[in-house]
Amino acid sequence: METALHTAAGLLRRSRTILALTGAGISVASGIPDFRSPGGLWERHDPMEVATAEALARNPGRVWAFLRDTLAVLGRARPNAAHAALARLEAAGRLSAVVTQNIDGLHQAAGSRNVVEFHGGLRRFFCMGCGRDHDPAAAARLGPDEIPWRCEDCGAVVRPDIVFFGEPIPLDALRKSGQLALAADCIVVAGTSGEVAPASLLPREVKARGGIVVEINPMESAYKGLADVSIAAAAEIALPALADLVLS
Repeated sequence: METALHTAAGLLRRSRTILALTGAGISVASGIPDFRSPGGLWERHDPMEVATAEALARNPGRVWAFLRDTLAVLGRARPNAAHAALARLEAAGRLSAVVTQNIDGLHQAAGSRNVVEFHGGLRRFFCMGCGRDHDPAAAARLGPDEIPWRCEDCGAVVRPDIVFFGEPIPLDALRKSGQLALAADCIVVAGTSGEVAPASLLPREVKARGGIVVEINPMESAYKGLADVSIAAAAEIALPALADLVLS
C-alpha cells in the first residue's frame, strides 16, 4: 500500500483539478452498512420491495419501515477519517468537489462545501400529493404507529428527496457532475463498486480525456484496468494517508 500511496500522491500533486467520487464504502466506518457487499443491506432487504417508487406507491408502510430503520442508523453516524480527509483537501484548494452516491450527508458534516449528491439526500422531505415540504427532523422522530408518514394538509404520503431505483437522476446533479468531470484532470474514486450508472461513468469520462484515475477500494471493482493507481485499503485508512502526503 505504501508504494501505491506515494505514487498516487505524486499524481495528485501534479494535477491541476482533482475531483472525488465516493460510494457507500466510504461510510462503512461510520456505522452505515454497505449495500452490495456480502452481508450488506440488499442481502437483508429486497430493494424492489423497499427502494422503488412503485413499492412506495403500492406498500408505503413497508417502505417507510425500511426508511425509519435507515434514518435511525444514519442518525447515529458521524463522519470518519475518510470524510475528514476529503474536506481537508478541499479546504487546502487541492480538491474541486465531491460527487457522492451516498445520501447520508456525512461529507457536508465533515466540512466539505462543494458536494454533489448524485442520488439526493435526506435533508428534504416532501408530500407526494401537494408537494409541501416537511421537517426532516420530524422524520427521525416518527414512531412505528406513525408510518407511513402522511401530509397533514392532504393526507398523501411524504417521501424523502432521494432517488429510488428506477427514478431519474436529478438534472442538476447530472449537469454539475458532468461539468466537474469535464474540468478534472484527476479523479479519486473511493468506496464504490463502479456498477451503478451513470455515476460510474465519471471516471471513464476523465480517463477518456487523458486524465488520471486513482482508486481506493479494499475489494476489486469495475474499475480494474481503468485506474492508473489502485490502493487496496479501506477509505478511512488510505484517504487520510493520501491527504497527508499531498499536503505535506
